[in-house]
Amino acid sequence: MTSFGEFGVLVQIAFRNLFAHRLKTFIVGGIVFFGAVLVVVGGSLVGSMTEAMSRSIIGSAAGHIQVYSAKSRDELALWGSFSEPDLSEIDDYAKMKQAIDKVPNVKTVVPMGINGALITSGNTIDVVLAKLRKAIQVQREAVASDGRSEPGGGASPPGLGAPGGGGGRVPLTDIDALKNHVRQIISVLALDRARLVKALSEQHTADPRDAEALDRTSQESFWNDFDRDPFAALEYLENRIAPQAADSDLLYLRYVGTDPAAFNRTFDRIQIVDGTPIADGHRGFLFSKVFYEDHLKLRTAHRLDQIKEAIEEKHTTIAQADDLKQMVKQNTEQLRELLLQLDGRQASAMGDKLRAELKSTETDLGKLLAQFLAMDDANFAHRYDFFYAQLAPMLELYRIRVGDTLTIKAFTRTGYIRSTNVKVYGTFQFKGLEKSQLAGGLNVMDLVSFRQLYGALSADTIAEVQKMKASMNAKEVDRGNAEAELFGDASTVTAPEPTQAQVDESGASDGRSEPGRGGSPASLGGGGGRVPLSDTDRIYGADEMQHGMVLNAAVMVNDPKKIAETAKAIEAAGTQAGLSLKAISWQDAAGILGKMATMFRLVLMVAVMIIFVVALVIINNSMVMATLERVQEIGTLRAIGAQRRFVLTMLLVEALVIGAVFGGLGAGVGSLIVNFLGRVGIPAKTQQLYFFFSGPRLMPTLAIANVIAAMAIVLVVSVFSGLYPAWLAMRITPRQAMASEE
Repeated sequence: MTSFGEFGVLVQIAFRNLFAHRLKTFIVGGIVFFGAVLVVVGGSLVGSMTEAMSRSIIGSAAGHIQVYSAKSRDELALWGSFSEPDLSEIDDYAKMKQAIDKVPNVKTVVPMGINGALITSGNTIDVVLAKLRKAIQVQREAVASDGRSEPGGGASPPGLGAPGGGGGRVPLTDIDALKNHVRQIISVLALDRARLVKALSEQHTADPRDAEALDRTSQESFWNDFDRDPFAALEYLENRIAPQAADSDLLYLRYVGTDPAAFNRTFDRIQIVDGTPIADGHRGFLFSKVFYEDHLKLRTAHRLDQIKEAIEEKHTTIAQADDLKQMVKQNTEQLRELLLQLDGRQASAMGDKLRAELKSTETDLGKLLAQFLAMDDANFAHRYDFFYAQLAPMLELYRIRVGDTLTIKAFTRTGYIRSTNVKVYGTFQFKGLEKSQLAGGLNVMDLVSFRQLYGALSADTIAEVQKMKASMNAKEVDRGNAEAELFGDASTVTAPEPTQAQVDESGASDGRSEPGRGGSPASLGGGGGRVPLSDTDRIYGADEMQHGMVLNAAVMVNDPKKIAETAKAIEAAGTQAGLSLKAISWQDAAGILGKMATMFRLVLMVAVMIIFVVALVIINNSMVMATLERVQEIGTLRAIGAQRRFVLTMLLVEALVIGAVFGGLGAGVGSLIVNFLGRVGIPAKTQQLYFFFSGPRLMPTLAIANVIAAMAIVLVVSVFSGLYPAWLAMRITPRQAMASEE
């Protein structure tokens, strides 16, 4: 054994050799230093990013654990999948929740189902025509409520838009303003068509029927006859003119069906930006603020917002950034969306404002807008403010507004298309992830509407089927006796006579039908009678929300350190309750995003391994060279009585001293770098990093475990790199030393 005093001598010799062989020392020490810095900084960054990403994923719909049916064909992946996973339904959420709630460490269970659908907001003329149709319908209802009959023949509807009419009557100015708006749109479309025809070659001419429709609706005679049969005129406009204003988008909408109240309580990072949360017991929809801004906002306004954000947050300029120049160019060229929104009065008012702002005498509104939107760094800030203060109030900034009813169409589990109407209650975002495209890609819908779109039988549907069975005297038929039941003795089959009770009187008595079931619109019928409440108006009880189909559920736990064992306990509890459940951690549920944390850590480990393998080789070669240069010294030590064990220990201590000194310096510098980054933060340059950093900046924290790991790795590598040189030195004899001296 080496005594403490002997060890002290060895350390002194090691330090003397550090200065005696400076080149070797700095080569070996530099590699050790860099490796220690990498372990401390890299480990802290990866650890901090993993922690931040876990907050993003857990706090934005995943929870600590996701539970779904073990019979599912696919694995659950909340993000990063090219298609929605094929999950088997869990028929009774209440039964599953009851089983999971019994598991220790479970805090909250939230029902879920994720699906996708296509929506379209309709183009600008669709929206205007819908408003005009509704205004005329309201006017006719007001006329009918006054006890007057509907107009006949070619006479215009009495009281249609007459000022000072009965309650609820639409003023003439409102209807006329909408008609004038439609005429303004037609003039814009006619101008666009003239430019298109001029640009096209003779071999590629535009559809002549479009020109005919535009010409007809531009005539004064068309509008003079409008009031005689407004709905026929509207139908013509909807079928022949609206398709020519193709400014609508078909959008893919990804949503999670859930219990809105439980979702808001569980994921405390959720913030309502516009509107209100979905009312308890009501059907409704919340747009993600990111999706709402990116896809439903007026494109011109959205591009202006993007330019402003780039200038303020990325500290760039329009002159420097090609993408900002392209946005400015798109704003100056893509004016149709703006022009189609304006009626005659609005177009005139906007022209006056722009002429005053630009000090121009130009009369063409399109040219004025193009000149105004041709912004540069000198005028952008002022014109941005002017746009929102003066022009935006005349425009519909969002195609779907808070309070509107949104029609969503989706494929059911059996492949059929189903649709439902839901009220848009508002928009939301997750705190710290306000600009993350990944976190903002998921919208929120009530669970009852989700089940309807997915194809599950709702309580309404079940009640309707039972009502139909009762009205038809239908009964269940055993498959084995079907032939006898259906085609047996004719004397035993009696066709039930319809009775008064079997006739649906809810809408037929006053000439109206249920919403969505065909027939004339309720607003066109006469007489009294109450219009049945639609699904969007009916209140659903908590029991109805709890009992029914779900695809998955998020589970929050009390102790996140016990996620793995809690997941196993949930699966066991499901088995005891007769449910086949699979429980996975947030990292597995996040799909490819969750695997990225493991990938980052793996990349770091590979980089560290490569560096230290290189270090091992270089340190080993350097120390072998140094050992061969010290043959005389080592032989002399052996000659005066130094044992082989002493020589071996001496060289190993030298390697340890190099590792401790330069490894310690590297760990210290790495700690300073991490602390500095923790104060200033690392900015998220991309949307993906925004999600990984759980916000606009990553604030790394120093983990003592990384410092300890760095020192341990450095010392182990130093010892291994010194073993072979020490073994060579141990075999040197005094005779070899004297022979080399001669």
